[in-house]
Amino acid sequence: MRKKLNLNQALVDKARTSAAKTAEDTQAFITKHTTVAVERAICRLLGIDGTNEVEVPLPNVVVDHLQEKQLLHMGAAYHIGNAIIETGLTPQQIAVEVDNGKLDFSRLKINTVGDAKKVVTPVAYAAIMRISDNAARRKDYLEEYGEKEAPLLYVIVATGNIYEDITQAKAAARQGADVIAVIRTTGQSLLDYVPYGATTEGFGGTYATQENFRLMRAALDEVGAEQKRYIRLCNYCSGLCMPEIAAMGALERLDMMLNDALYGILFRDINMQRTVIDQYFSRMINSFAGIIINTGEDNYLTTADAVEEAHTVLASQFLNEQFALAAGLREEQQGLGHAFEMDPEVEDAFLYELAQAQMAREIFPKAPLKYMPPTKFITGNIFKAYVQNALFNAVTVITEQKVHLLGMLTEAIHTPFLSDRALAIDNARYIEKTMRHLGDEITFSEGGIIQSRAAEVLEKAAALLEEIERMGLFATLERGMFAGIKRARDGGKGLSGVTQKGEFYFNPFIDEMKGGPAV
Repeated sequence: MRKKLNLNQALVDKARTSAAKTAEDTQAFITKHTTVAVERAICRLLGIDGTNEVEVPLPNVVVDHLQEKQLLHMGAAYHIGNAIIETGLTPQQIAVEVDNGKLDFSRLKINTVGDAKKVVTPVAYAAIMRISDNAARRKDYLEEYGEKEAPLLYVIVATGNIYEDITQAKAAARQGADVIAVIRTTGQSLLDYVPYGATTEGFGGTYATQENFRLMRAALDEVGAEQKRYIRLCNYCSGLCMPEIAAMGALERLDMMLNDALYGILFRDINMQRTVIDQYFSRMINSFAGIIINTGEDNYLTTADAVEEAHTVLASQFLNEQFALAAGLREEQQGLGHAFEMDPEVEDAFLYELAQAQMAREIFPKAPLKYMPPTKFITGNIFKAYVQNALFNAVTVITEQKVHLLGMLTEAIHTPFLSDRALAIDNARYIEKTMRHLGDEITFSEGGIIQSRAAEVLEKAAALLEEIERMGLFATLERGMFAGIKRARDGGKGLSGVTQKGEFYFNPFIDEMKGGPAV
C-alpha cells in the first residue's frame, strides 16, 4: 500500500520501541510463572482427554491434584513424566488413576528432570506432529483452491446449538462468507474449565469445546469442497482457559482465534498476572499452528469515545504486536483489531474513520487487520444501519483491511436472520467490486483533515506508550489508562491459579513451538 498519511516515522519507531520495552519487562515476569490453565493445556497436548463421572475434565483433575499437593510449581509435564517412569502408564491412564484416588504424585519417587523429559518428549511429539499436519493440510487446501484477495468476509453464528450452528455456517458459506466465527456462549470466559463434548444449549453463543471444533471444521471442509474455497473457522481463545482453547483449536485445525493480551483483564475482570502468563503460551500454540489471532481493540470503543480515545486503540495495537512477537507470532498472523465506531452525528466522522483505518494499515503493513463494523450507534432504523454498514464497507476496501467483520441489519440479535446475513454479504461484495481500486486513486490533502487526524492520534499514542514504558504494564492497568477501566494487580478472577516455577519445571512444547509456524 502507498503511504498517504505522511506519518512521522520517527514517532512510529518511538511508539514501537516503548511497546517493545513494556512487553520485554512484562515477559520477565511471564517467564518465571505458570498457571493452572497453562498446565491443563500441557495435559491436553499430552493426550489427557475426557471427564470423570461427575463431568469434571480430566486435565482439571490432574492439575487440581497438583495444586492440592502443592506441586504445581514443578509443572504437569514433570509429574506426568515421573509417573510414567514409576507406573508405566500413559498420561490418560495416569489421569484416571489420579481421579479414582489410586495415584498420588506426592508419594512417588522423585526422578531427575532429564529422565522425566526423556519419557514425556515422545508423547509431546505426537501432538506436535498432529498440529504440524493440520497446518500442512490448511496450506494444501489454500494451494488447491487459491487464496481469496482481501478482504475476507467474516460472519457469525451463535445459536447455542452446535448442530444448528453448522446449518447456519453452511448457509453463510454458500452465500459467500470466507470466515465463520462461532460466537462463544455468554460467560464461558469466566469458567475455569472447558466443557466436554458436543453442546446444544448456550446463551448468546455456543460452548467452545474440542468436539464442537471438530464438528464445525468437518462441516466447513465439506461445504468448502463443494464451493471450491477454503472456509476459515474462528473461535474465542480468551478467558480463564485461554491456553487450553488454543491447544484444542490447534488440534482441530481452526484458522483464527480471538486472542488479545489485555481483553480479559479489561472486559472480564480476569486477574492481570494470570492473563499475561496465559496469553503467552496460548499465542505460542497459535503461532506454531499457523492460526491468525484477532485482537480486541474494538472493544475499547464500546466503553470509551472513539473520537477522544482513538489513541488508546493504536497504543494497544502496538502492545499486542510486541506481545505476539515475543510468543513467536509472525506479523502475518497478527489480526490487530480496530473498529468503525464513531458517533454518526460527529461532523466529518467518516474522514476520521478513514484516517484511523489508513493509519493502522500503514503502521502495520503485514498484519491481517481485523476491522469491526459499527455496533455502538446502530439503532432500530435498519435503513440507516444499512447505510452505516455500507460506509464501513467502503473504508474497508479503500484502506485494504484483511479480516472484514460484517455488520448486520439486526445487529442486536446474536444470530442474525439468514436474510440479514445474505444482505450484509451482498452489500460488502457489491462495494468490494465497485470500489476495488478506489484506494489506489485517492490521495489525501497535505495537512488536511485526514492527515492531521492521523498525526494527532499517533502523537497521543506515542506519548501514552512512553508513559506505559515508564510505569510498567501492571501499574498502567491499575490506573485505568485503557478503556477507562481500572483493575487491581491482585484483584479479579483467577489469581489463585498463578504460581512461580520451581527448579524441576519444564514445558516440553515451548522449545518446539517458539520457533514459529509449523509450515
